[in-house]
Amino acid sequence: MTAPIGGAPEGEDSTRLVRYGDARAREEQRPLYAVWEITLACDLGCKHCGSRAGPARDTELTTAQCLGVVAEMAAMGIREVTLIGGEAYLREDWDQIAAEIVRRGMICGITSGGRGFTAERVQRAVDAGINTISLSIDGLERTHNAQRGTPDSWQSALQAAERVAASPIRLATNSQINRLSLPELPALANLLHDVGSRAWQIQLTVPMGRGADRPGLPLQPWQLLELFPLLAWIKAERLKPRGIDLFPGNNVGYFGPYEAALRYGGANGAHWGGCGAGKWCIGLEADGKIKACPSLPSADWTGGYLAQDDLAHVVATSPELTHLKNRTRADLWGYCASCYYADVCKGGCTWTSQCILGKPGNNPYCIHRALEHEQAGLREVLIHDQPAPGEPFDHGRFRLEVEAAEPPAADATIAGFPLADVIALDWRGGGIWSDAALRATLQRVSRLVTLA
Repeated sequence: MTAPIGGAPEGEDSTRLVRYGDARAREEQRPLYAVWEITLACDLGCKHCGSRAGPARDTELTTAQCLGVVAEMAAMGIREVTLIGGEAYLREDWDQIAAEIVRRGMICGITSGGRGFTAERVQRAVDAGINTISLSIDGLERTHNAQRGTPDSWQSALQAAERVAASPIRLATNSQINRLSLPELPALANLLHDVGSRAWQIQLTVPMGRGADRPGLPLQPWQLLELFPLLAWIKAERLKPRGIDLFPGNNVGYFGPYEAALRYGGANGAHWGGCGAGKWCIGLEADGKIKACPSLPSADWTGGYLAQDDLAHVVATSPELTHLKNRTRADLWGYCASCYYADVCKGGCTWTSQCILGKPGNNPYCIHRALEHEQAGLREVLIHDQPAPGEPFDHGRFRLEVEAAEPPAADATIAGFPLADVIALDWRGGGIWSDAALRATLQRVSRLVTLA
């Protein structure tokens, strides 16, 4: 998911950020942005995939039905639509759907793994009027390939990035942050600049779907104490000087000393304003499910179905889509219920807390919370208790324990590696991490993370 609603920040062209809305739209609290899974078919086998994408759904909407959905979205005031999958381009009519979105006056983008984004498909995207293509790059070659499930996925994504960057379409990139990718973020920032990315969206890996089958892959909450200073350094030293915008996803937060530095628009006073599910955005699945956020578990958060329900009516009246924007501090629990920022934050990212602890309203992935525990000599640890059943958008269960924090290392480290080594890492295979060292890194972490 994207950064929360705010003004068009830091001199960015506001016509490219229509999802942010104006003062009236923010006051009305109505969805401006839709993320639409148009097929579950996928040519990758990502180990963190929340929807367990692969084969297409048996009941995916027809072309005619999809074009009708586009008309419904335009009528209810949606301003921007991102097409996802699975892999959106595996639907043969993907560019027809995109062209209709554009014809109806909405901005259209695509988020893709990029394995099959050939020159022909890039040209089809250009002809459809697509504004932005965001390609997923989740680390350096071995780390990315290990997570994406195919040995050629990293090279394919880079080739796709070069094709998009050479076209009229704006190239963006997105990355999962987890135990594998954390030490490689500075090198990854260099890579994104070299391929021509104009924006980088980052989000924490959440144990949903196949990610729930790998409970050692996500960061521990206390590792935010390493992540946030590193992100602040990357933004100041490697992104901003090169004109690359950083978009922290909605589970990268909240408040504290890094909010102004990392939140998109933070220099102008923008800050986290609570979960935008159902308030600023909606999510649609290929078989017609309507949700307040595309990432939310479908079993608990489906409010209606396209092709049989009126989209605007579902969004306005279904409890599954209205609950989150109407909740208060009274709906929170655990640490979040008593937090200083509770009335504004409302427990952070709903998707993250639901998939970890089984219900929203208490999110341990919070830098303010980690800092507060650190000051008391404590840290929070997630312990995996219950496996996921194996369905799309499913999750298991963790329990949260508070323990004494380990004494800080004598020298600054990131994921156990010296900070100087992390910063010096070069994606081209040079730098201080040799080929053998990269392999050893992957093996080290894979002892904790079953990637097979």
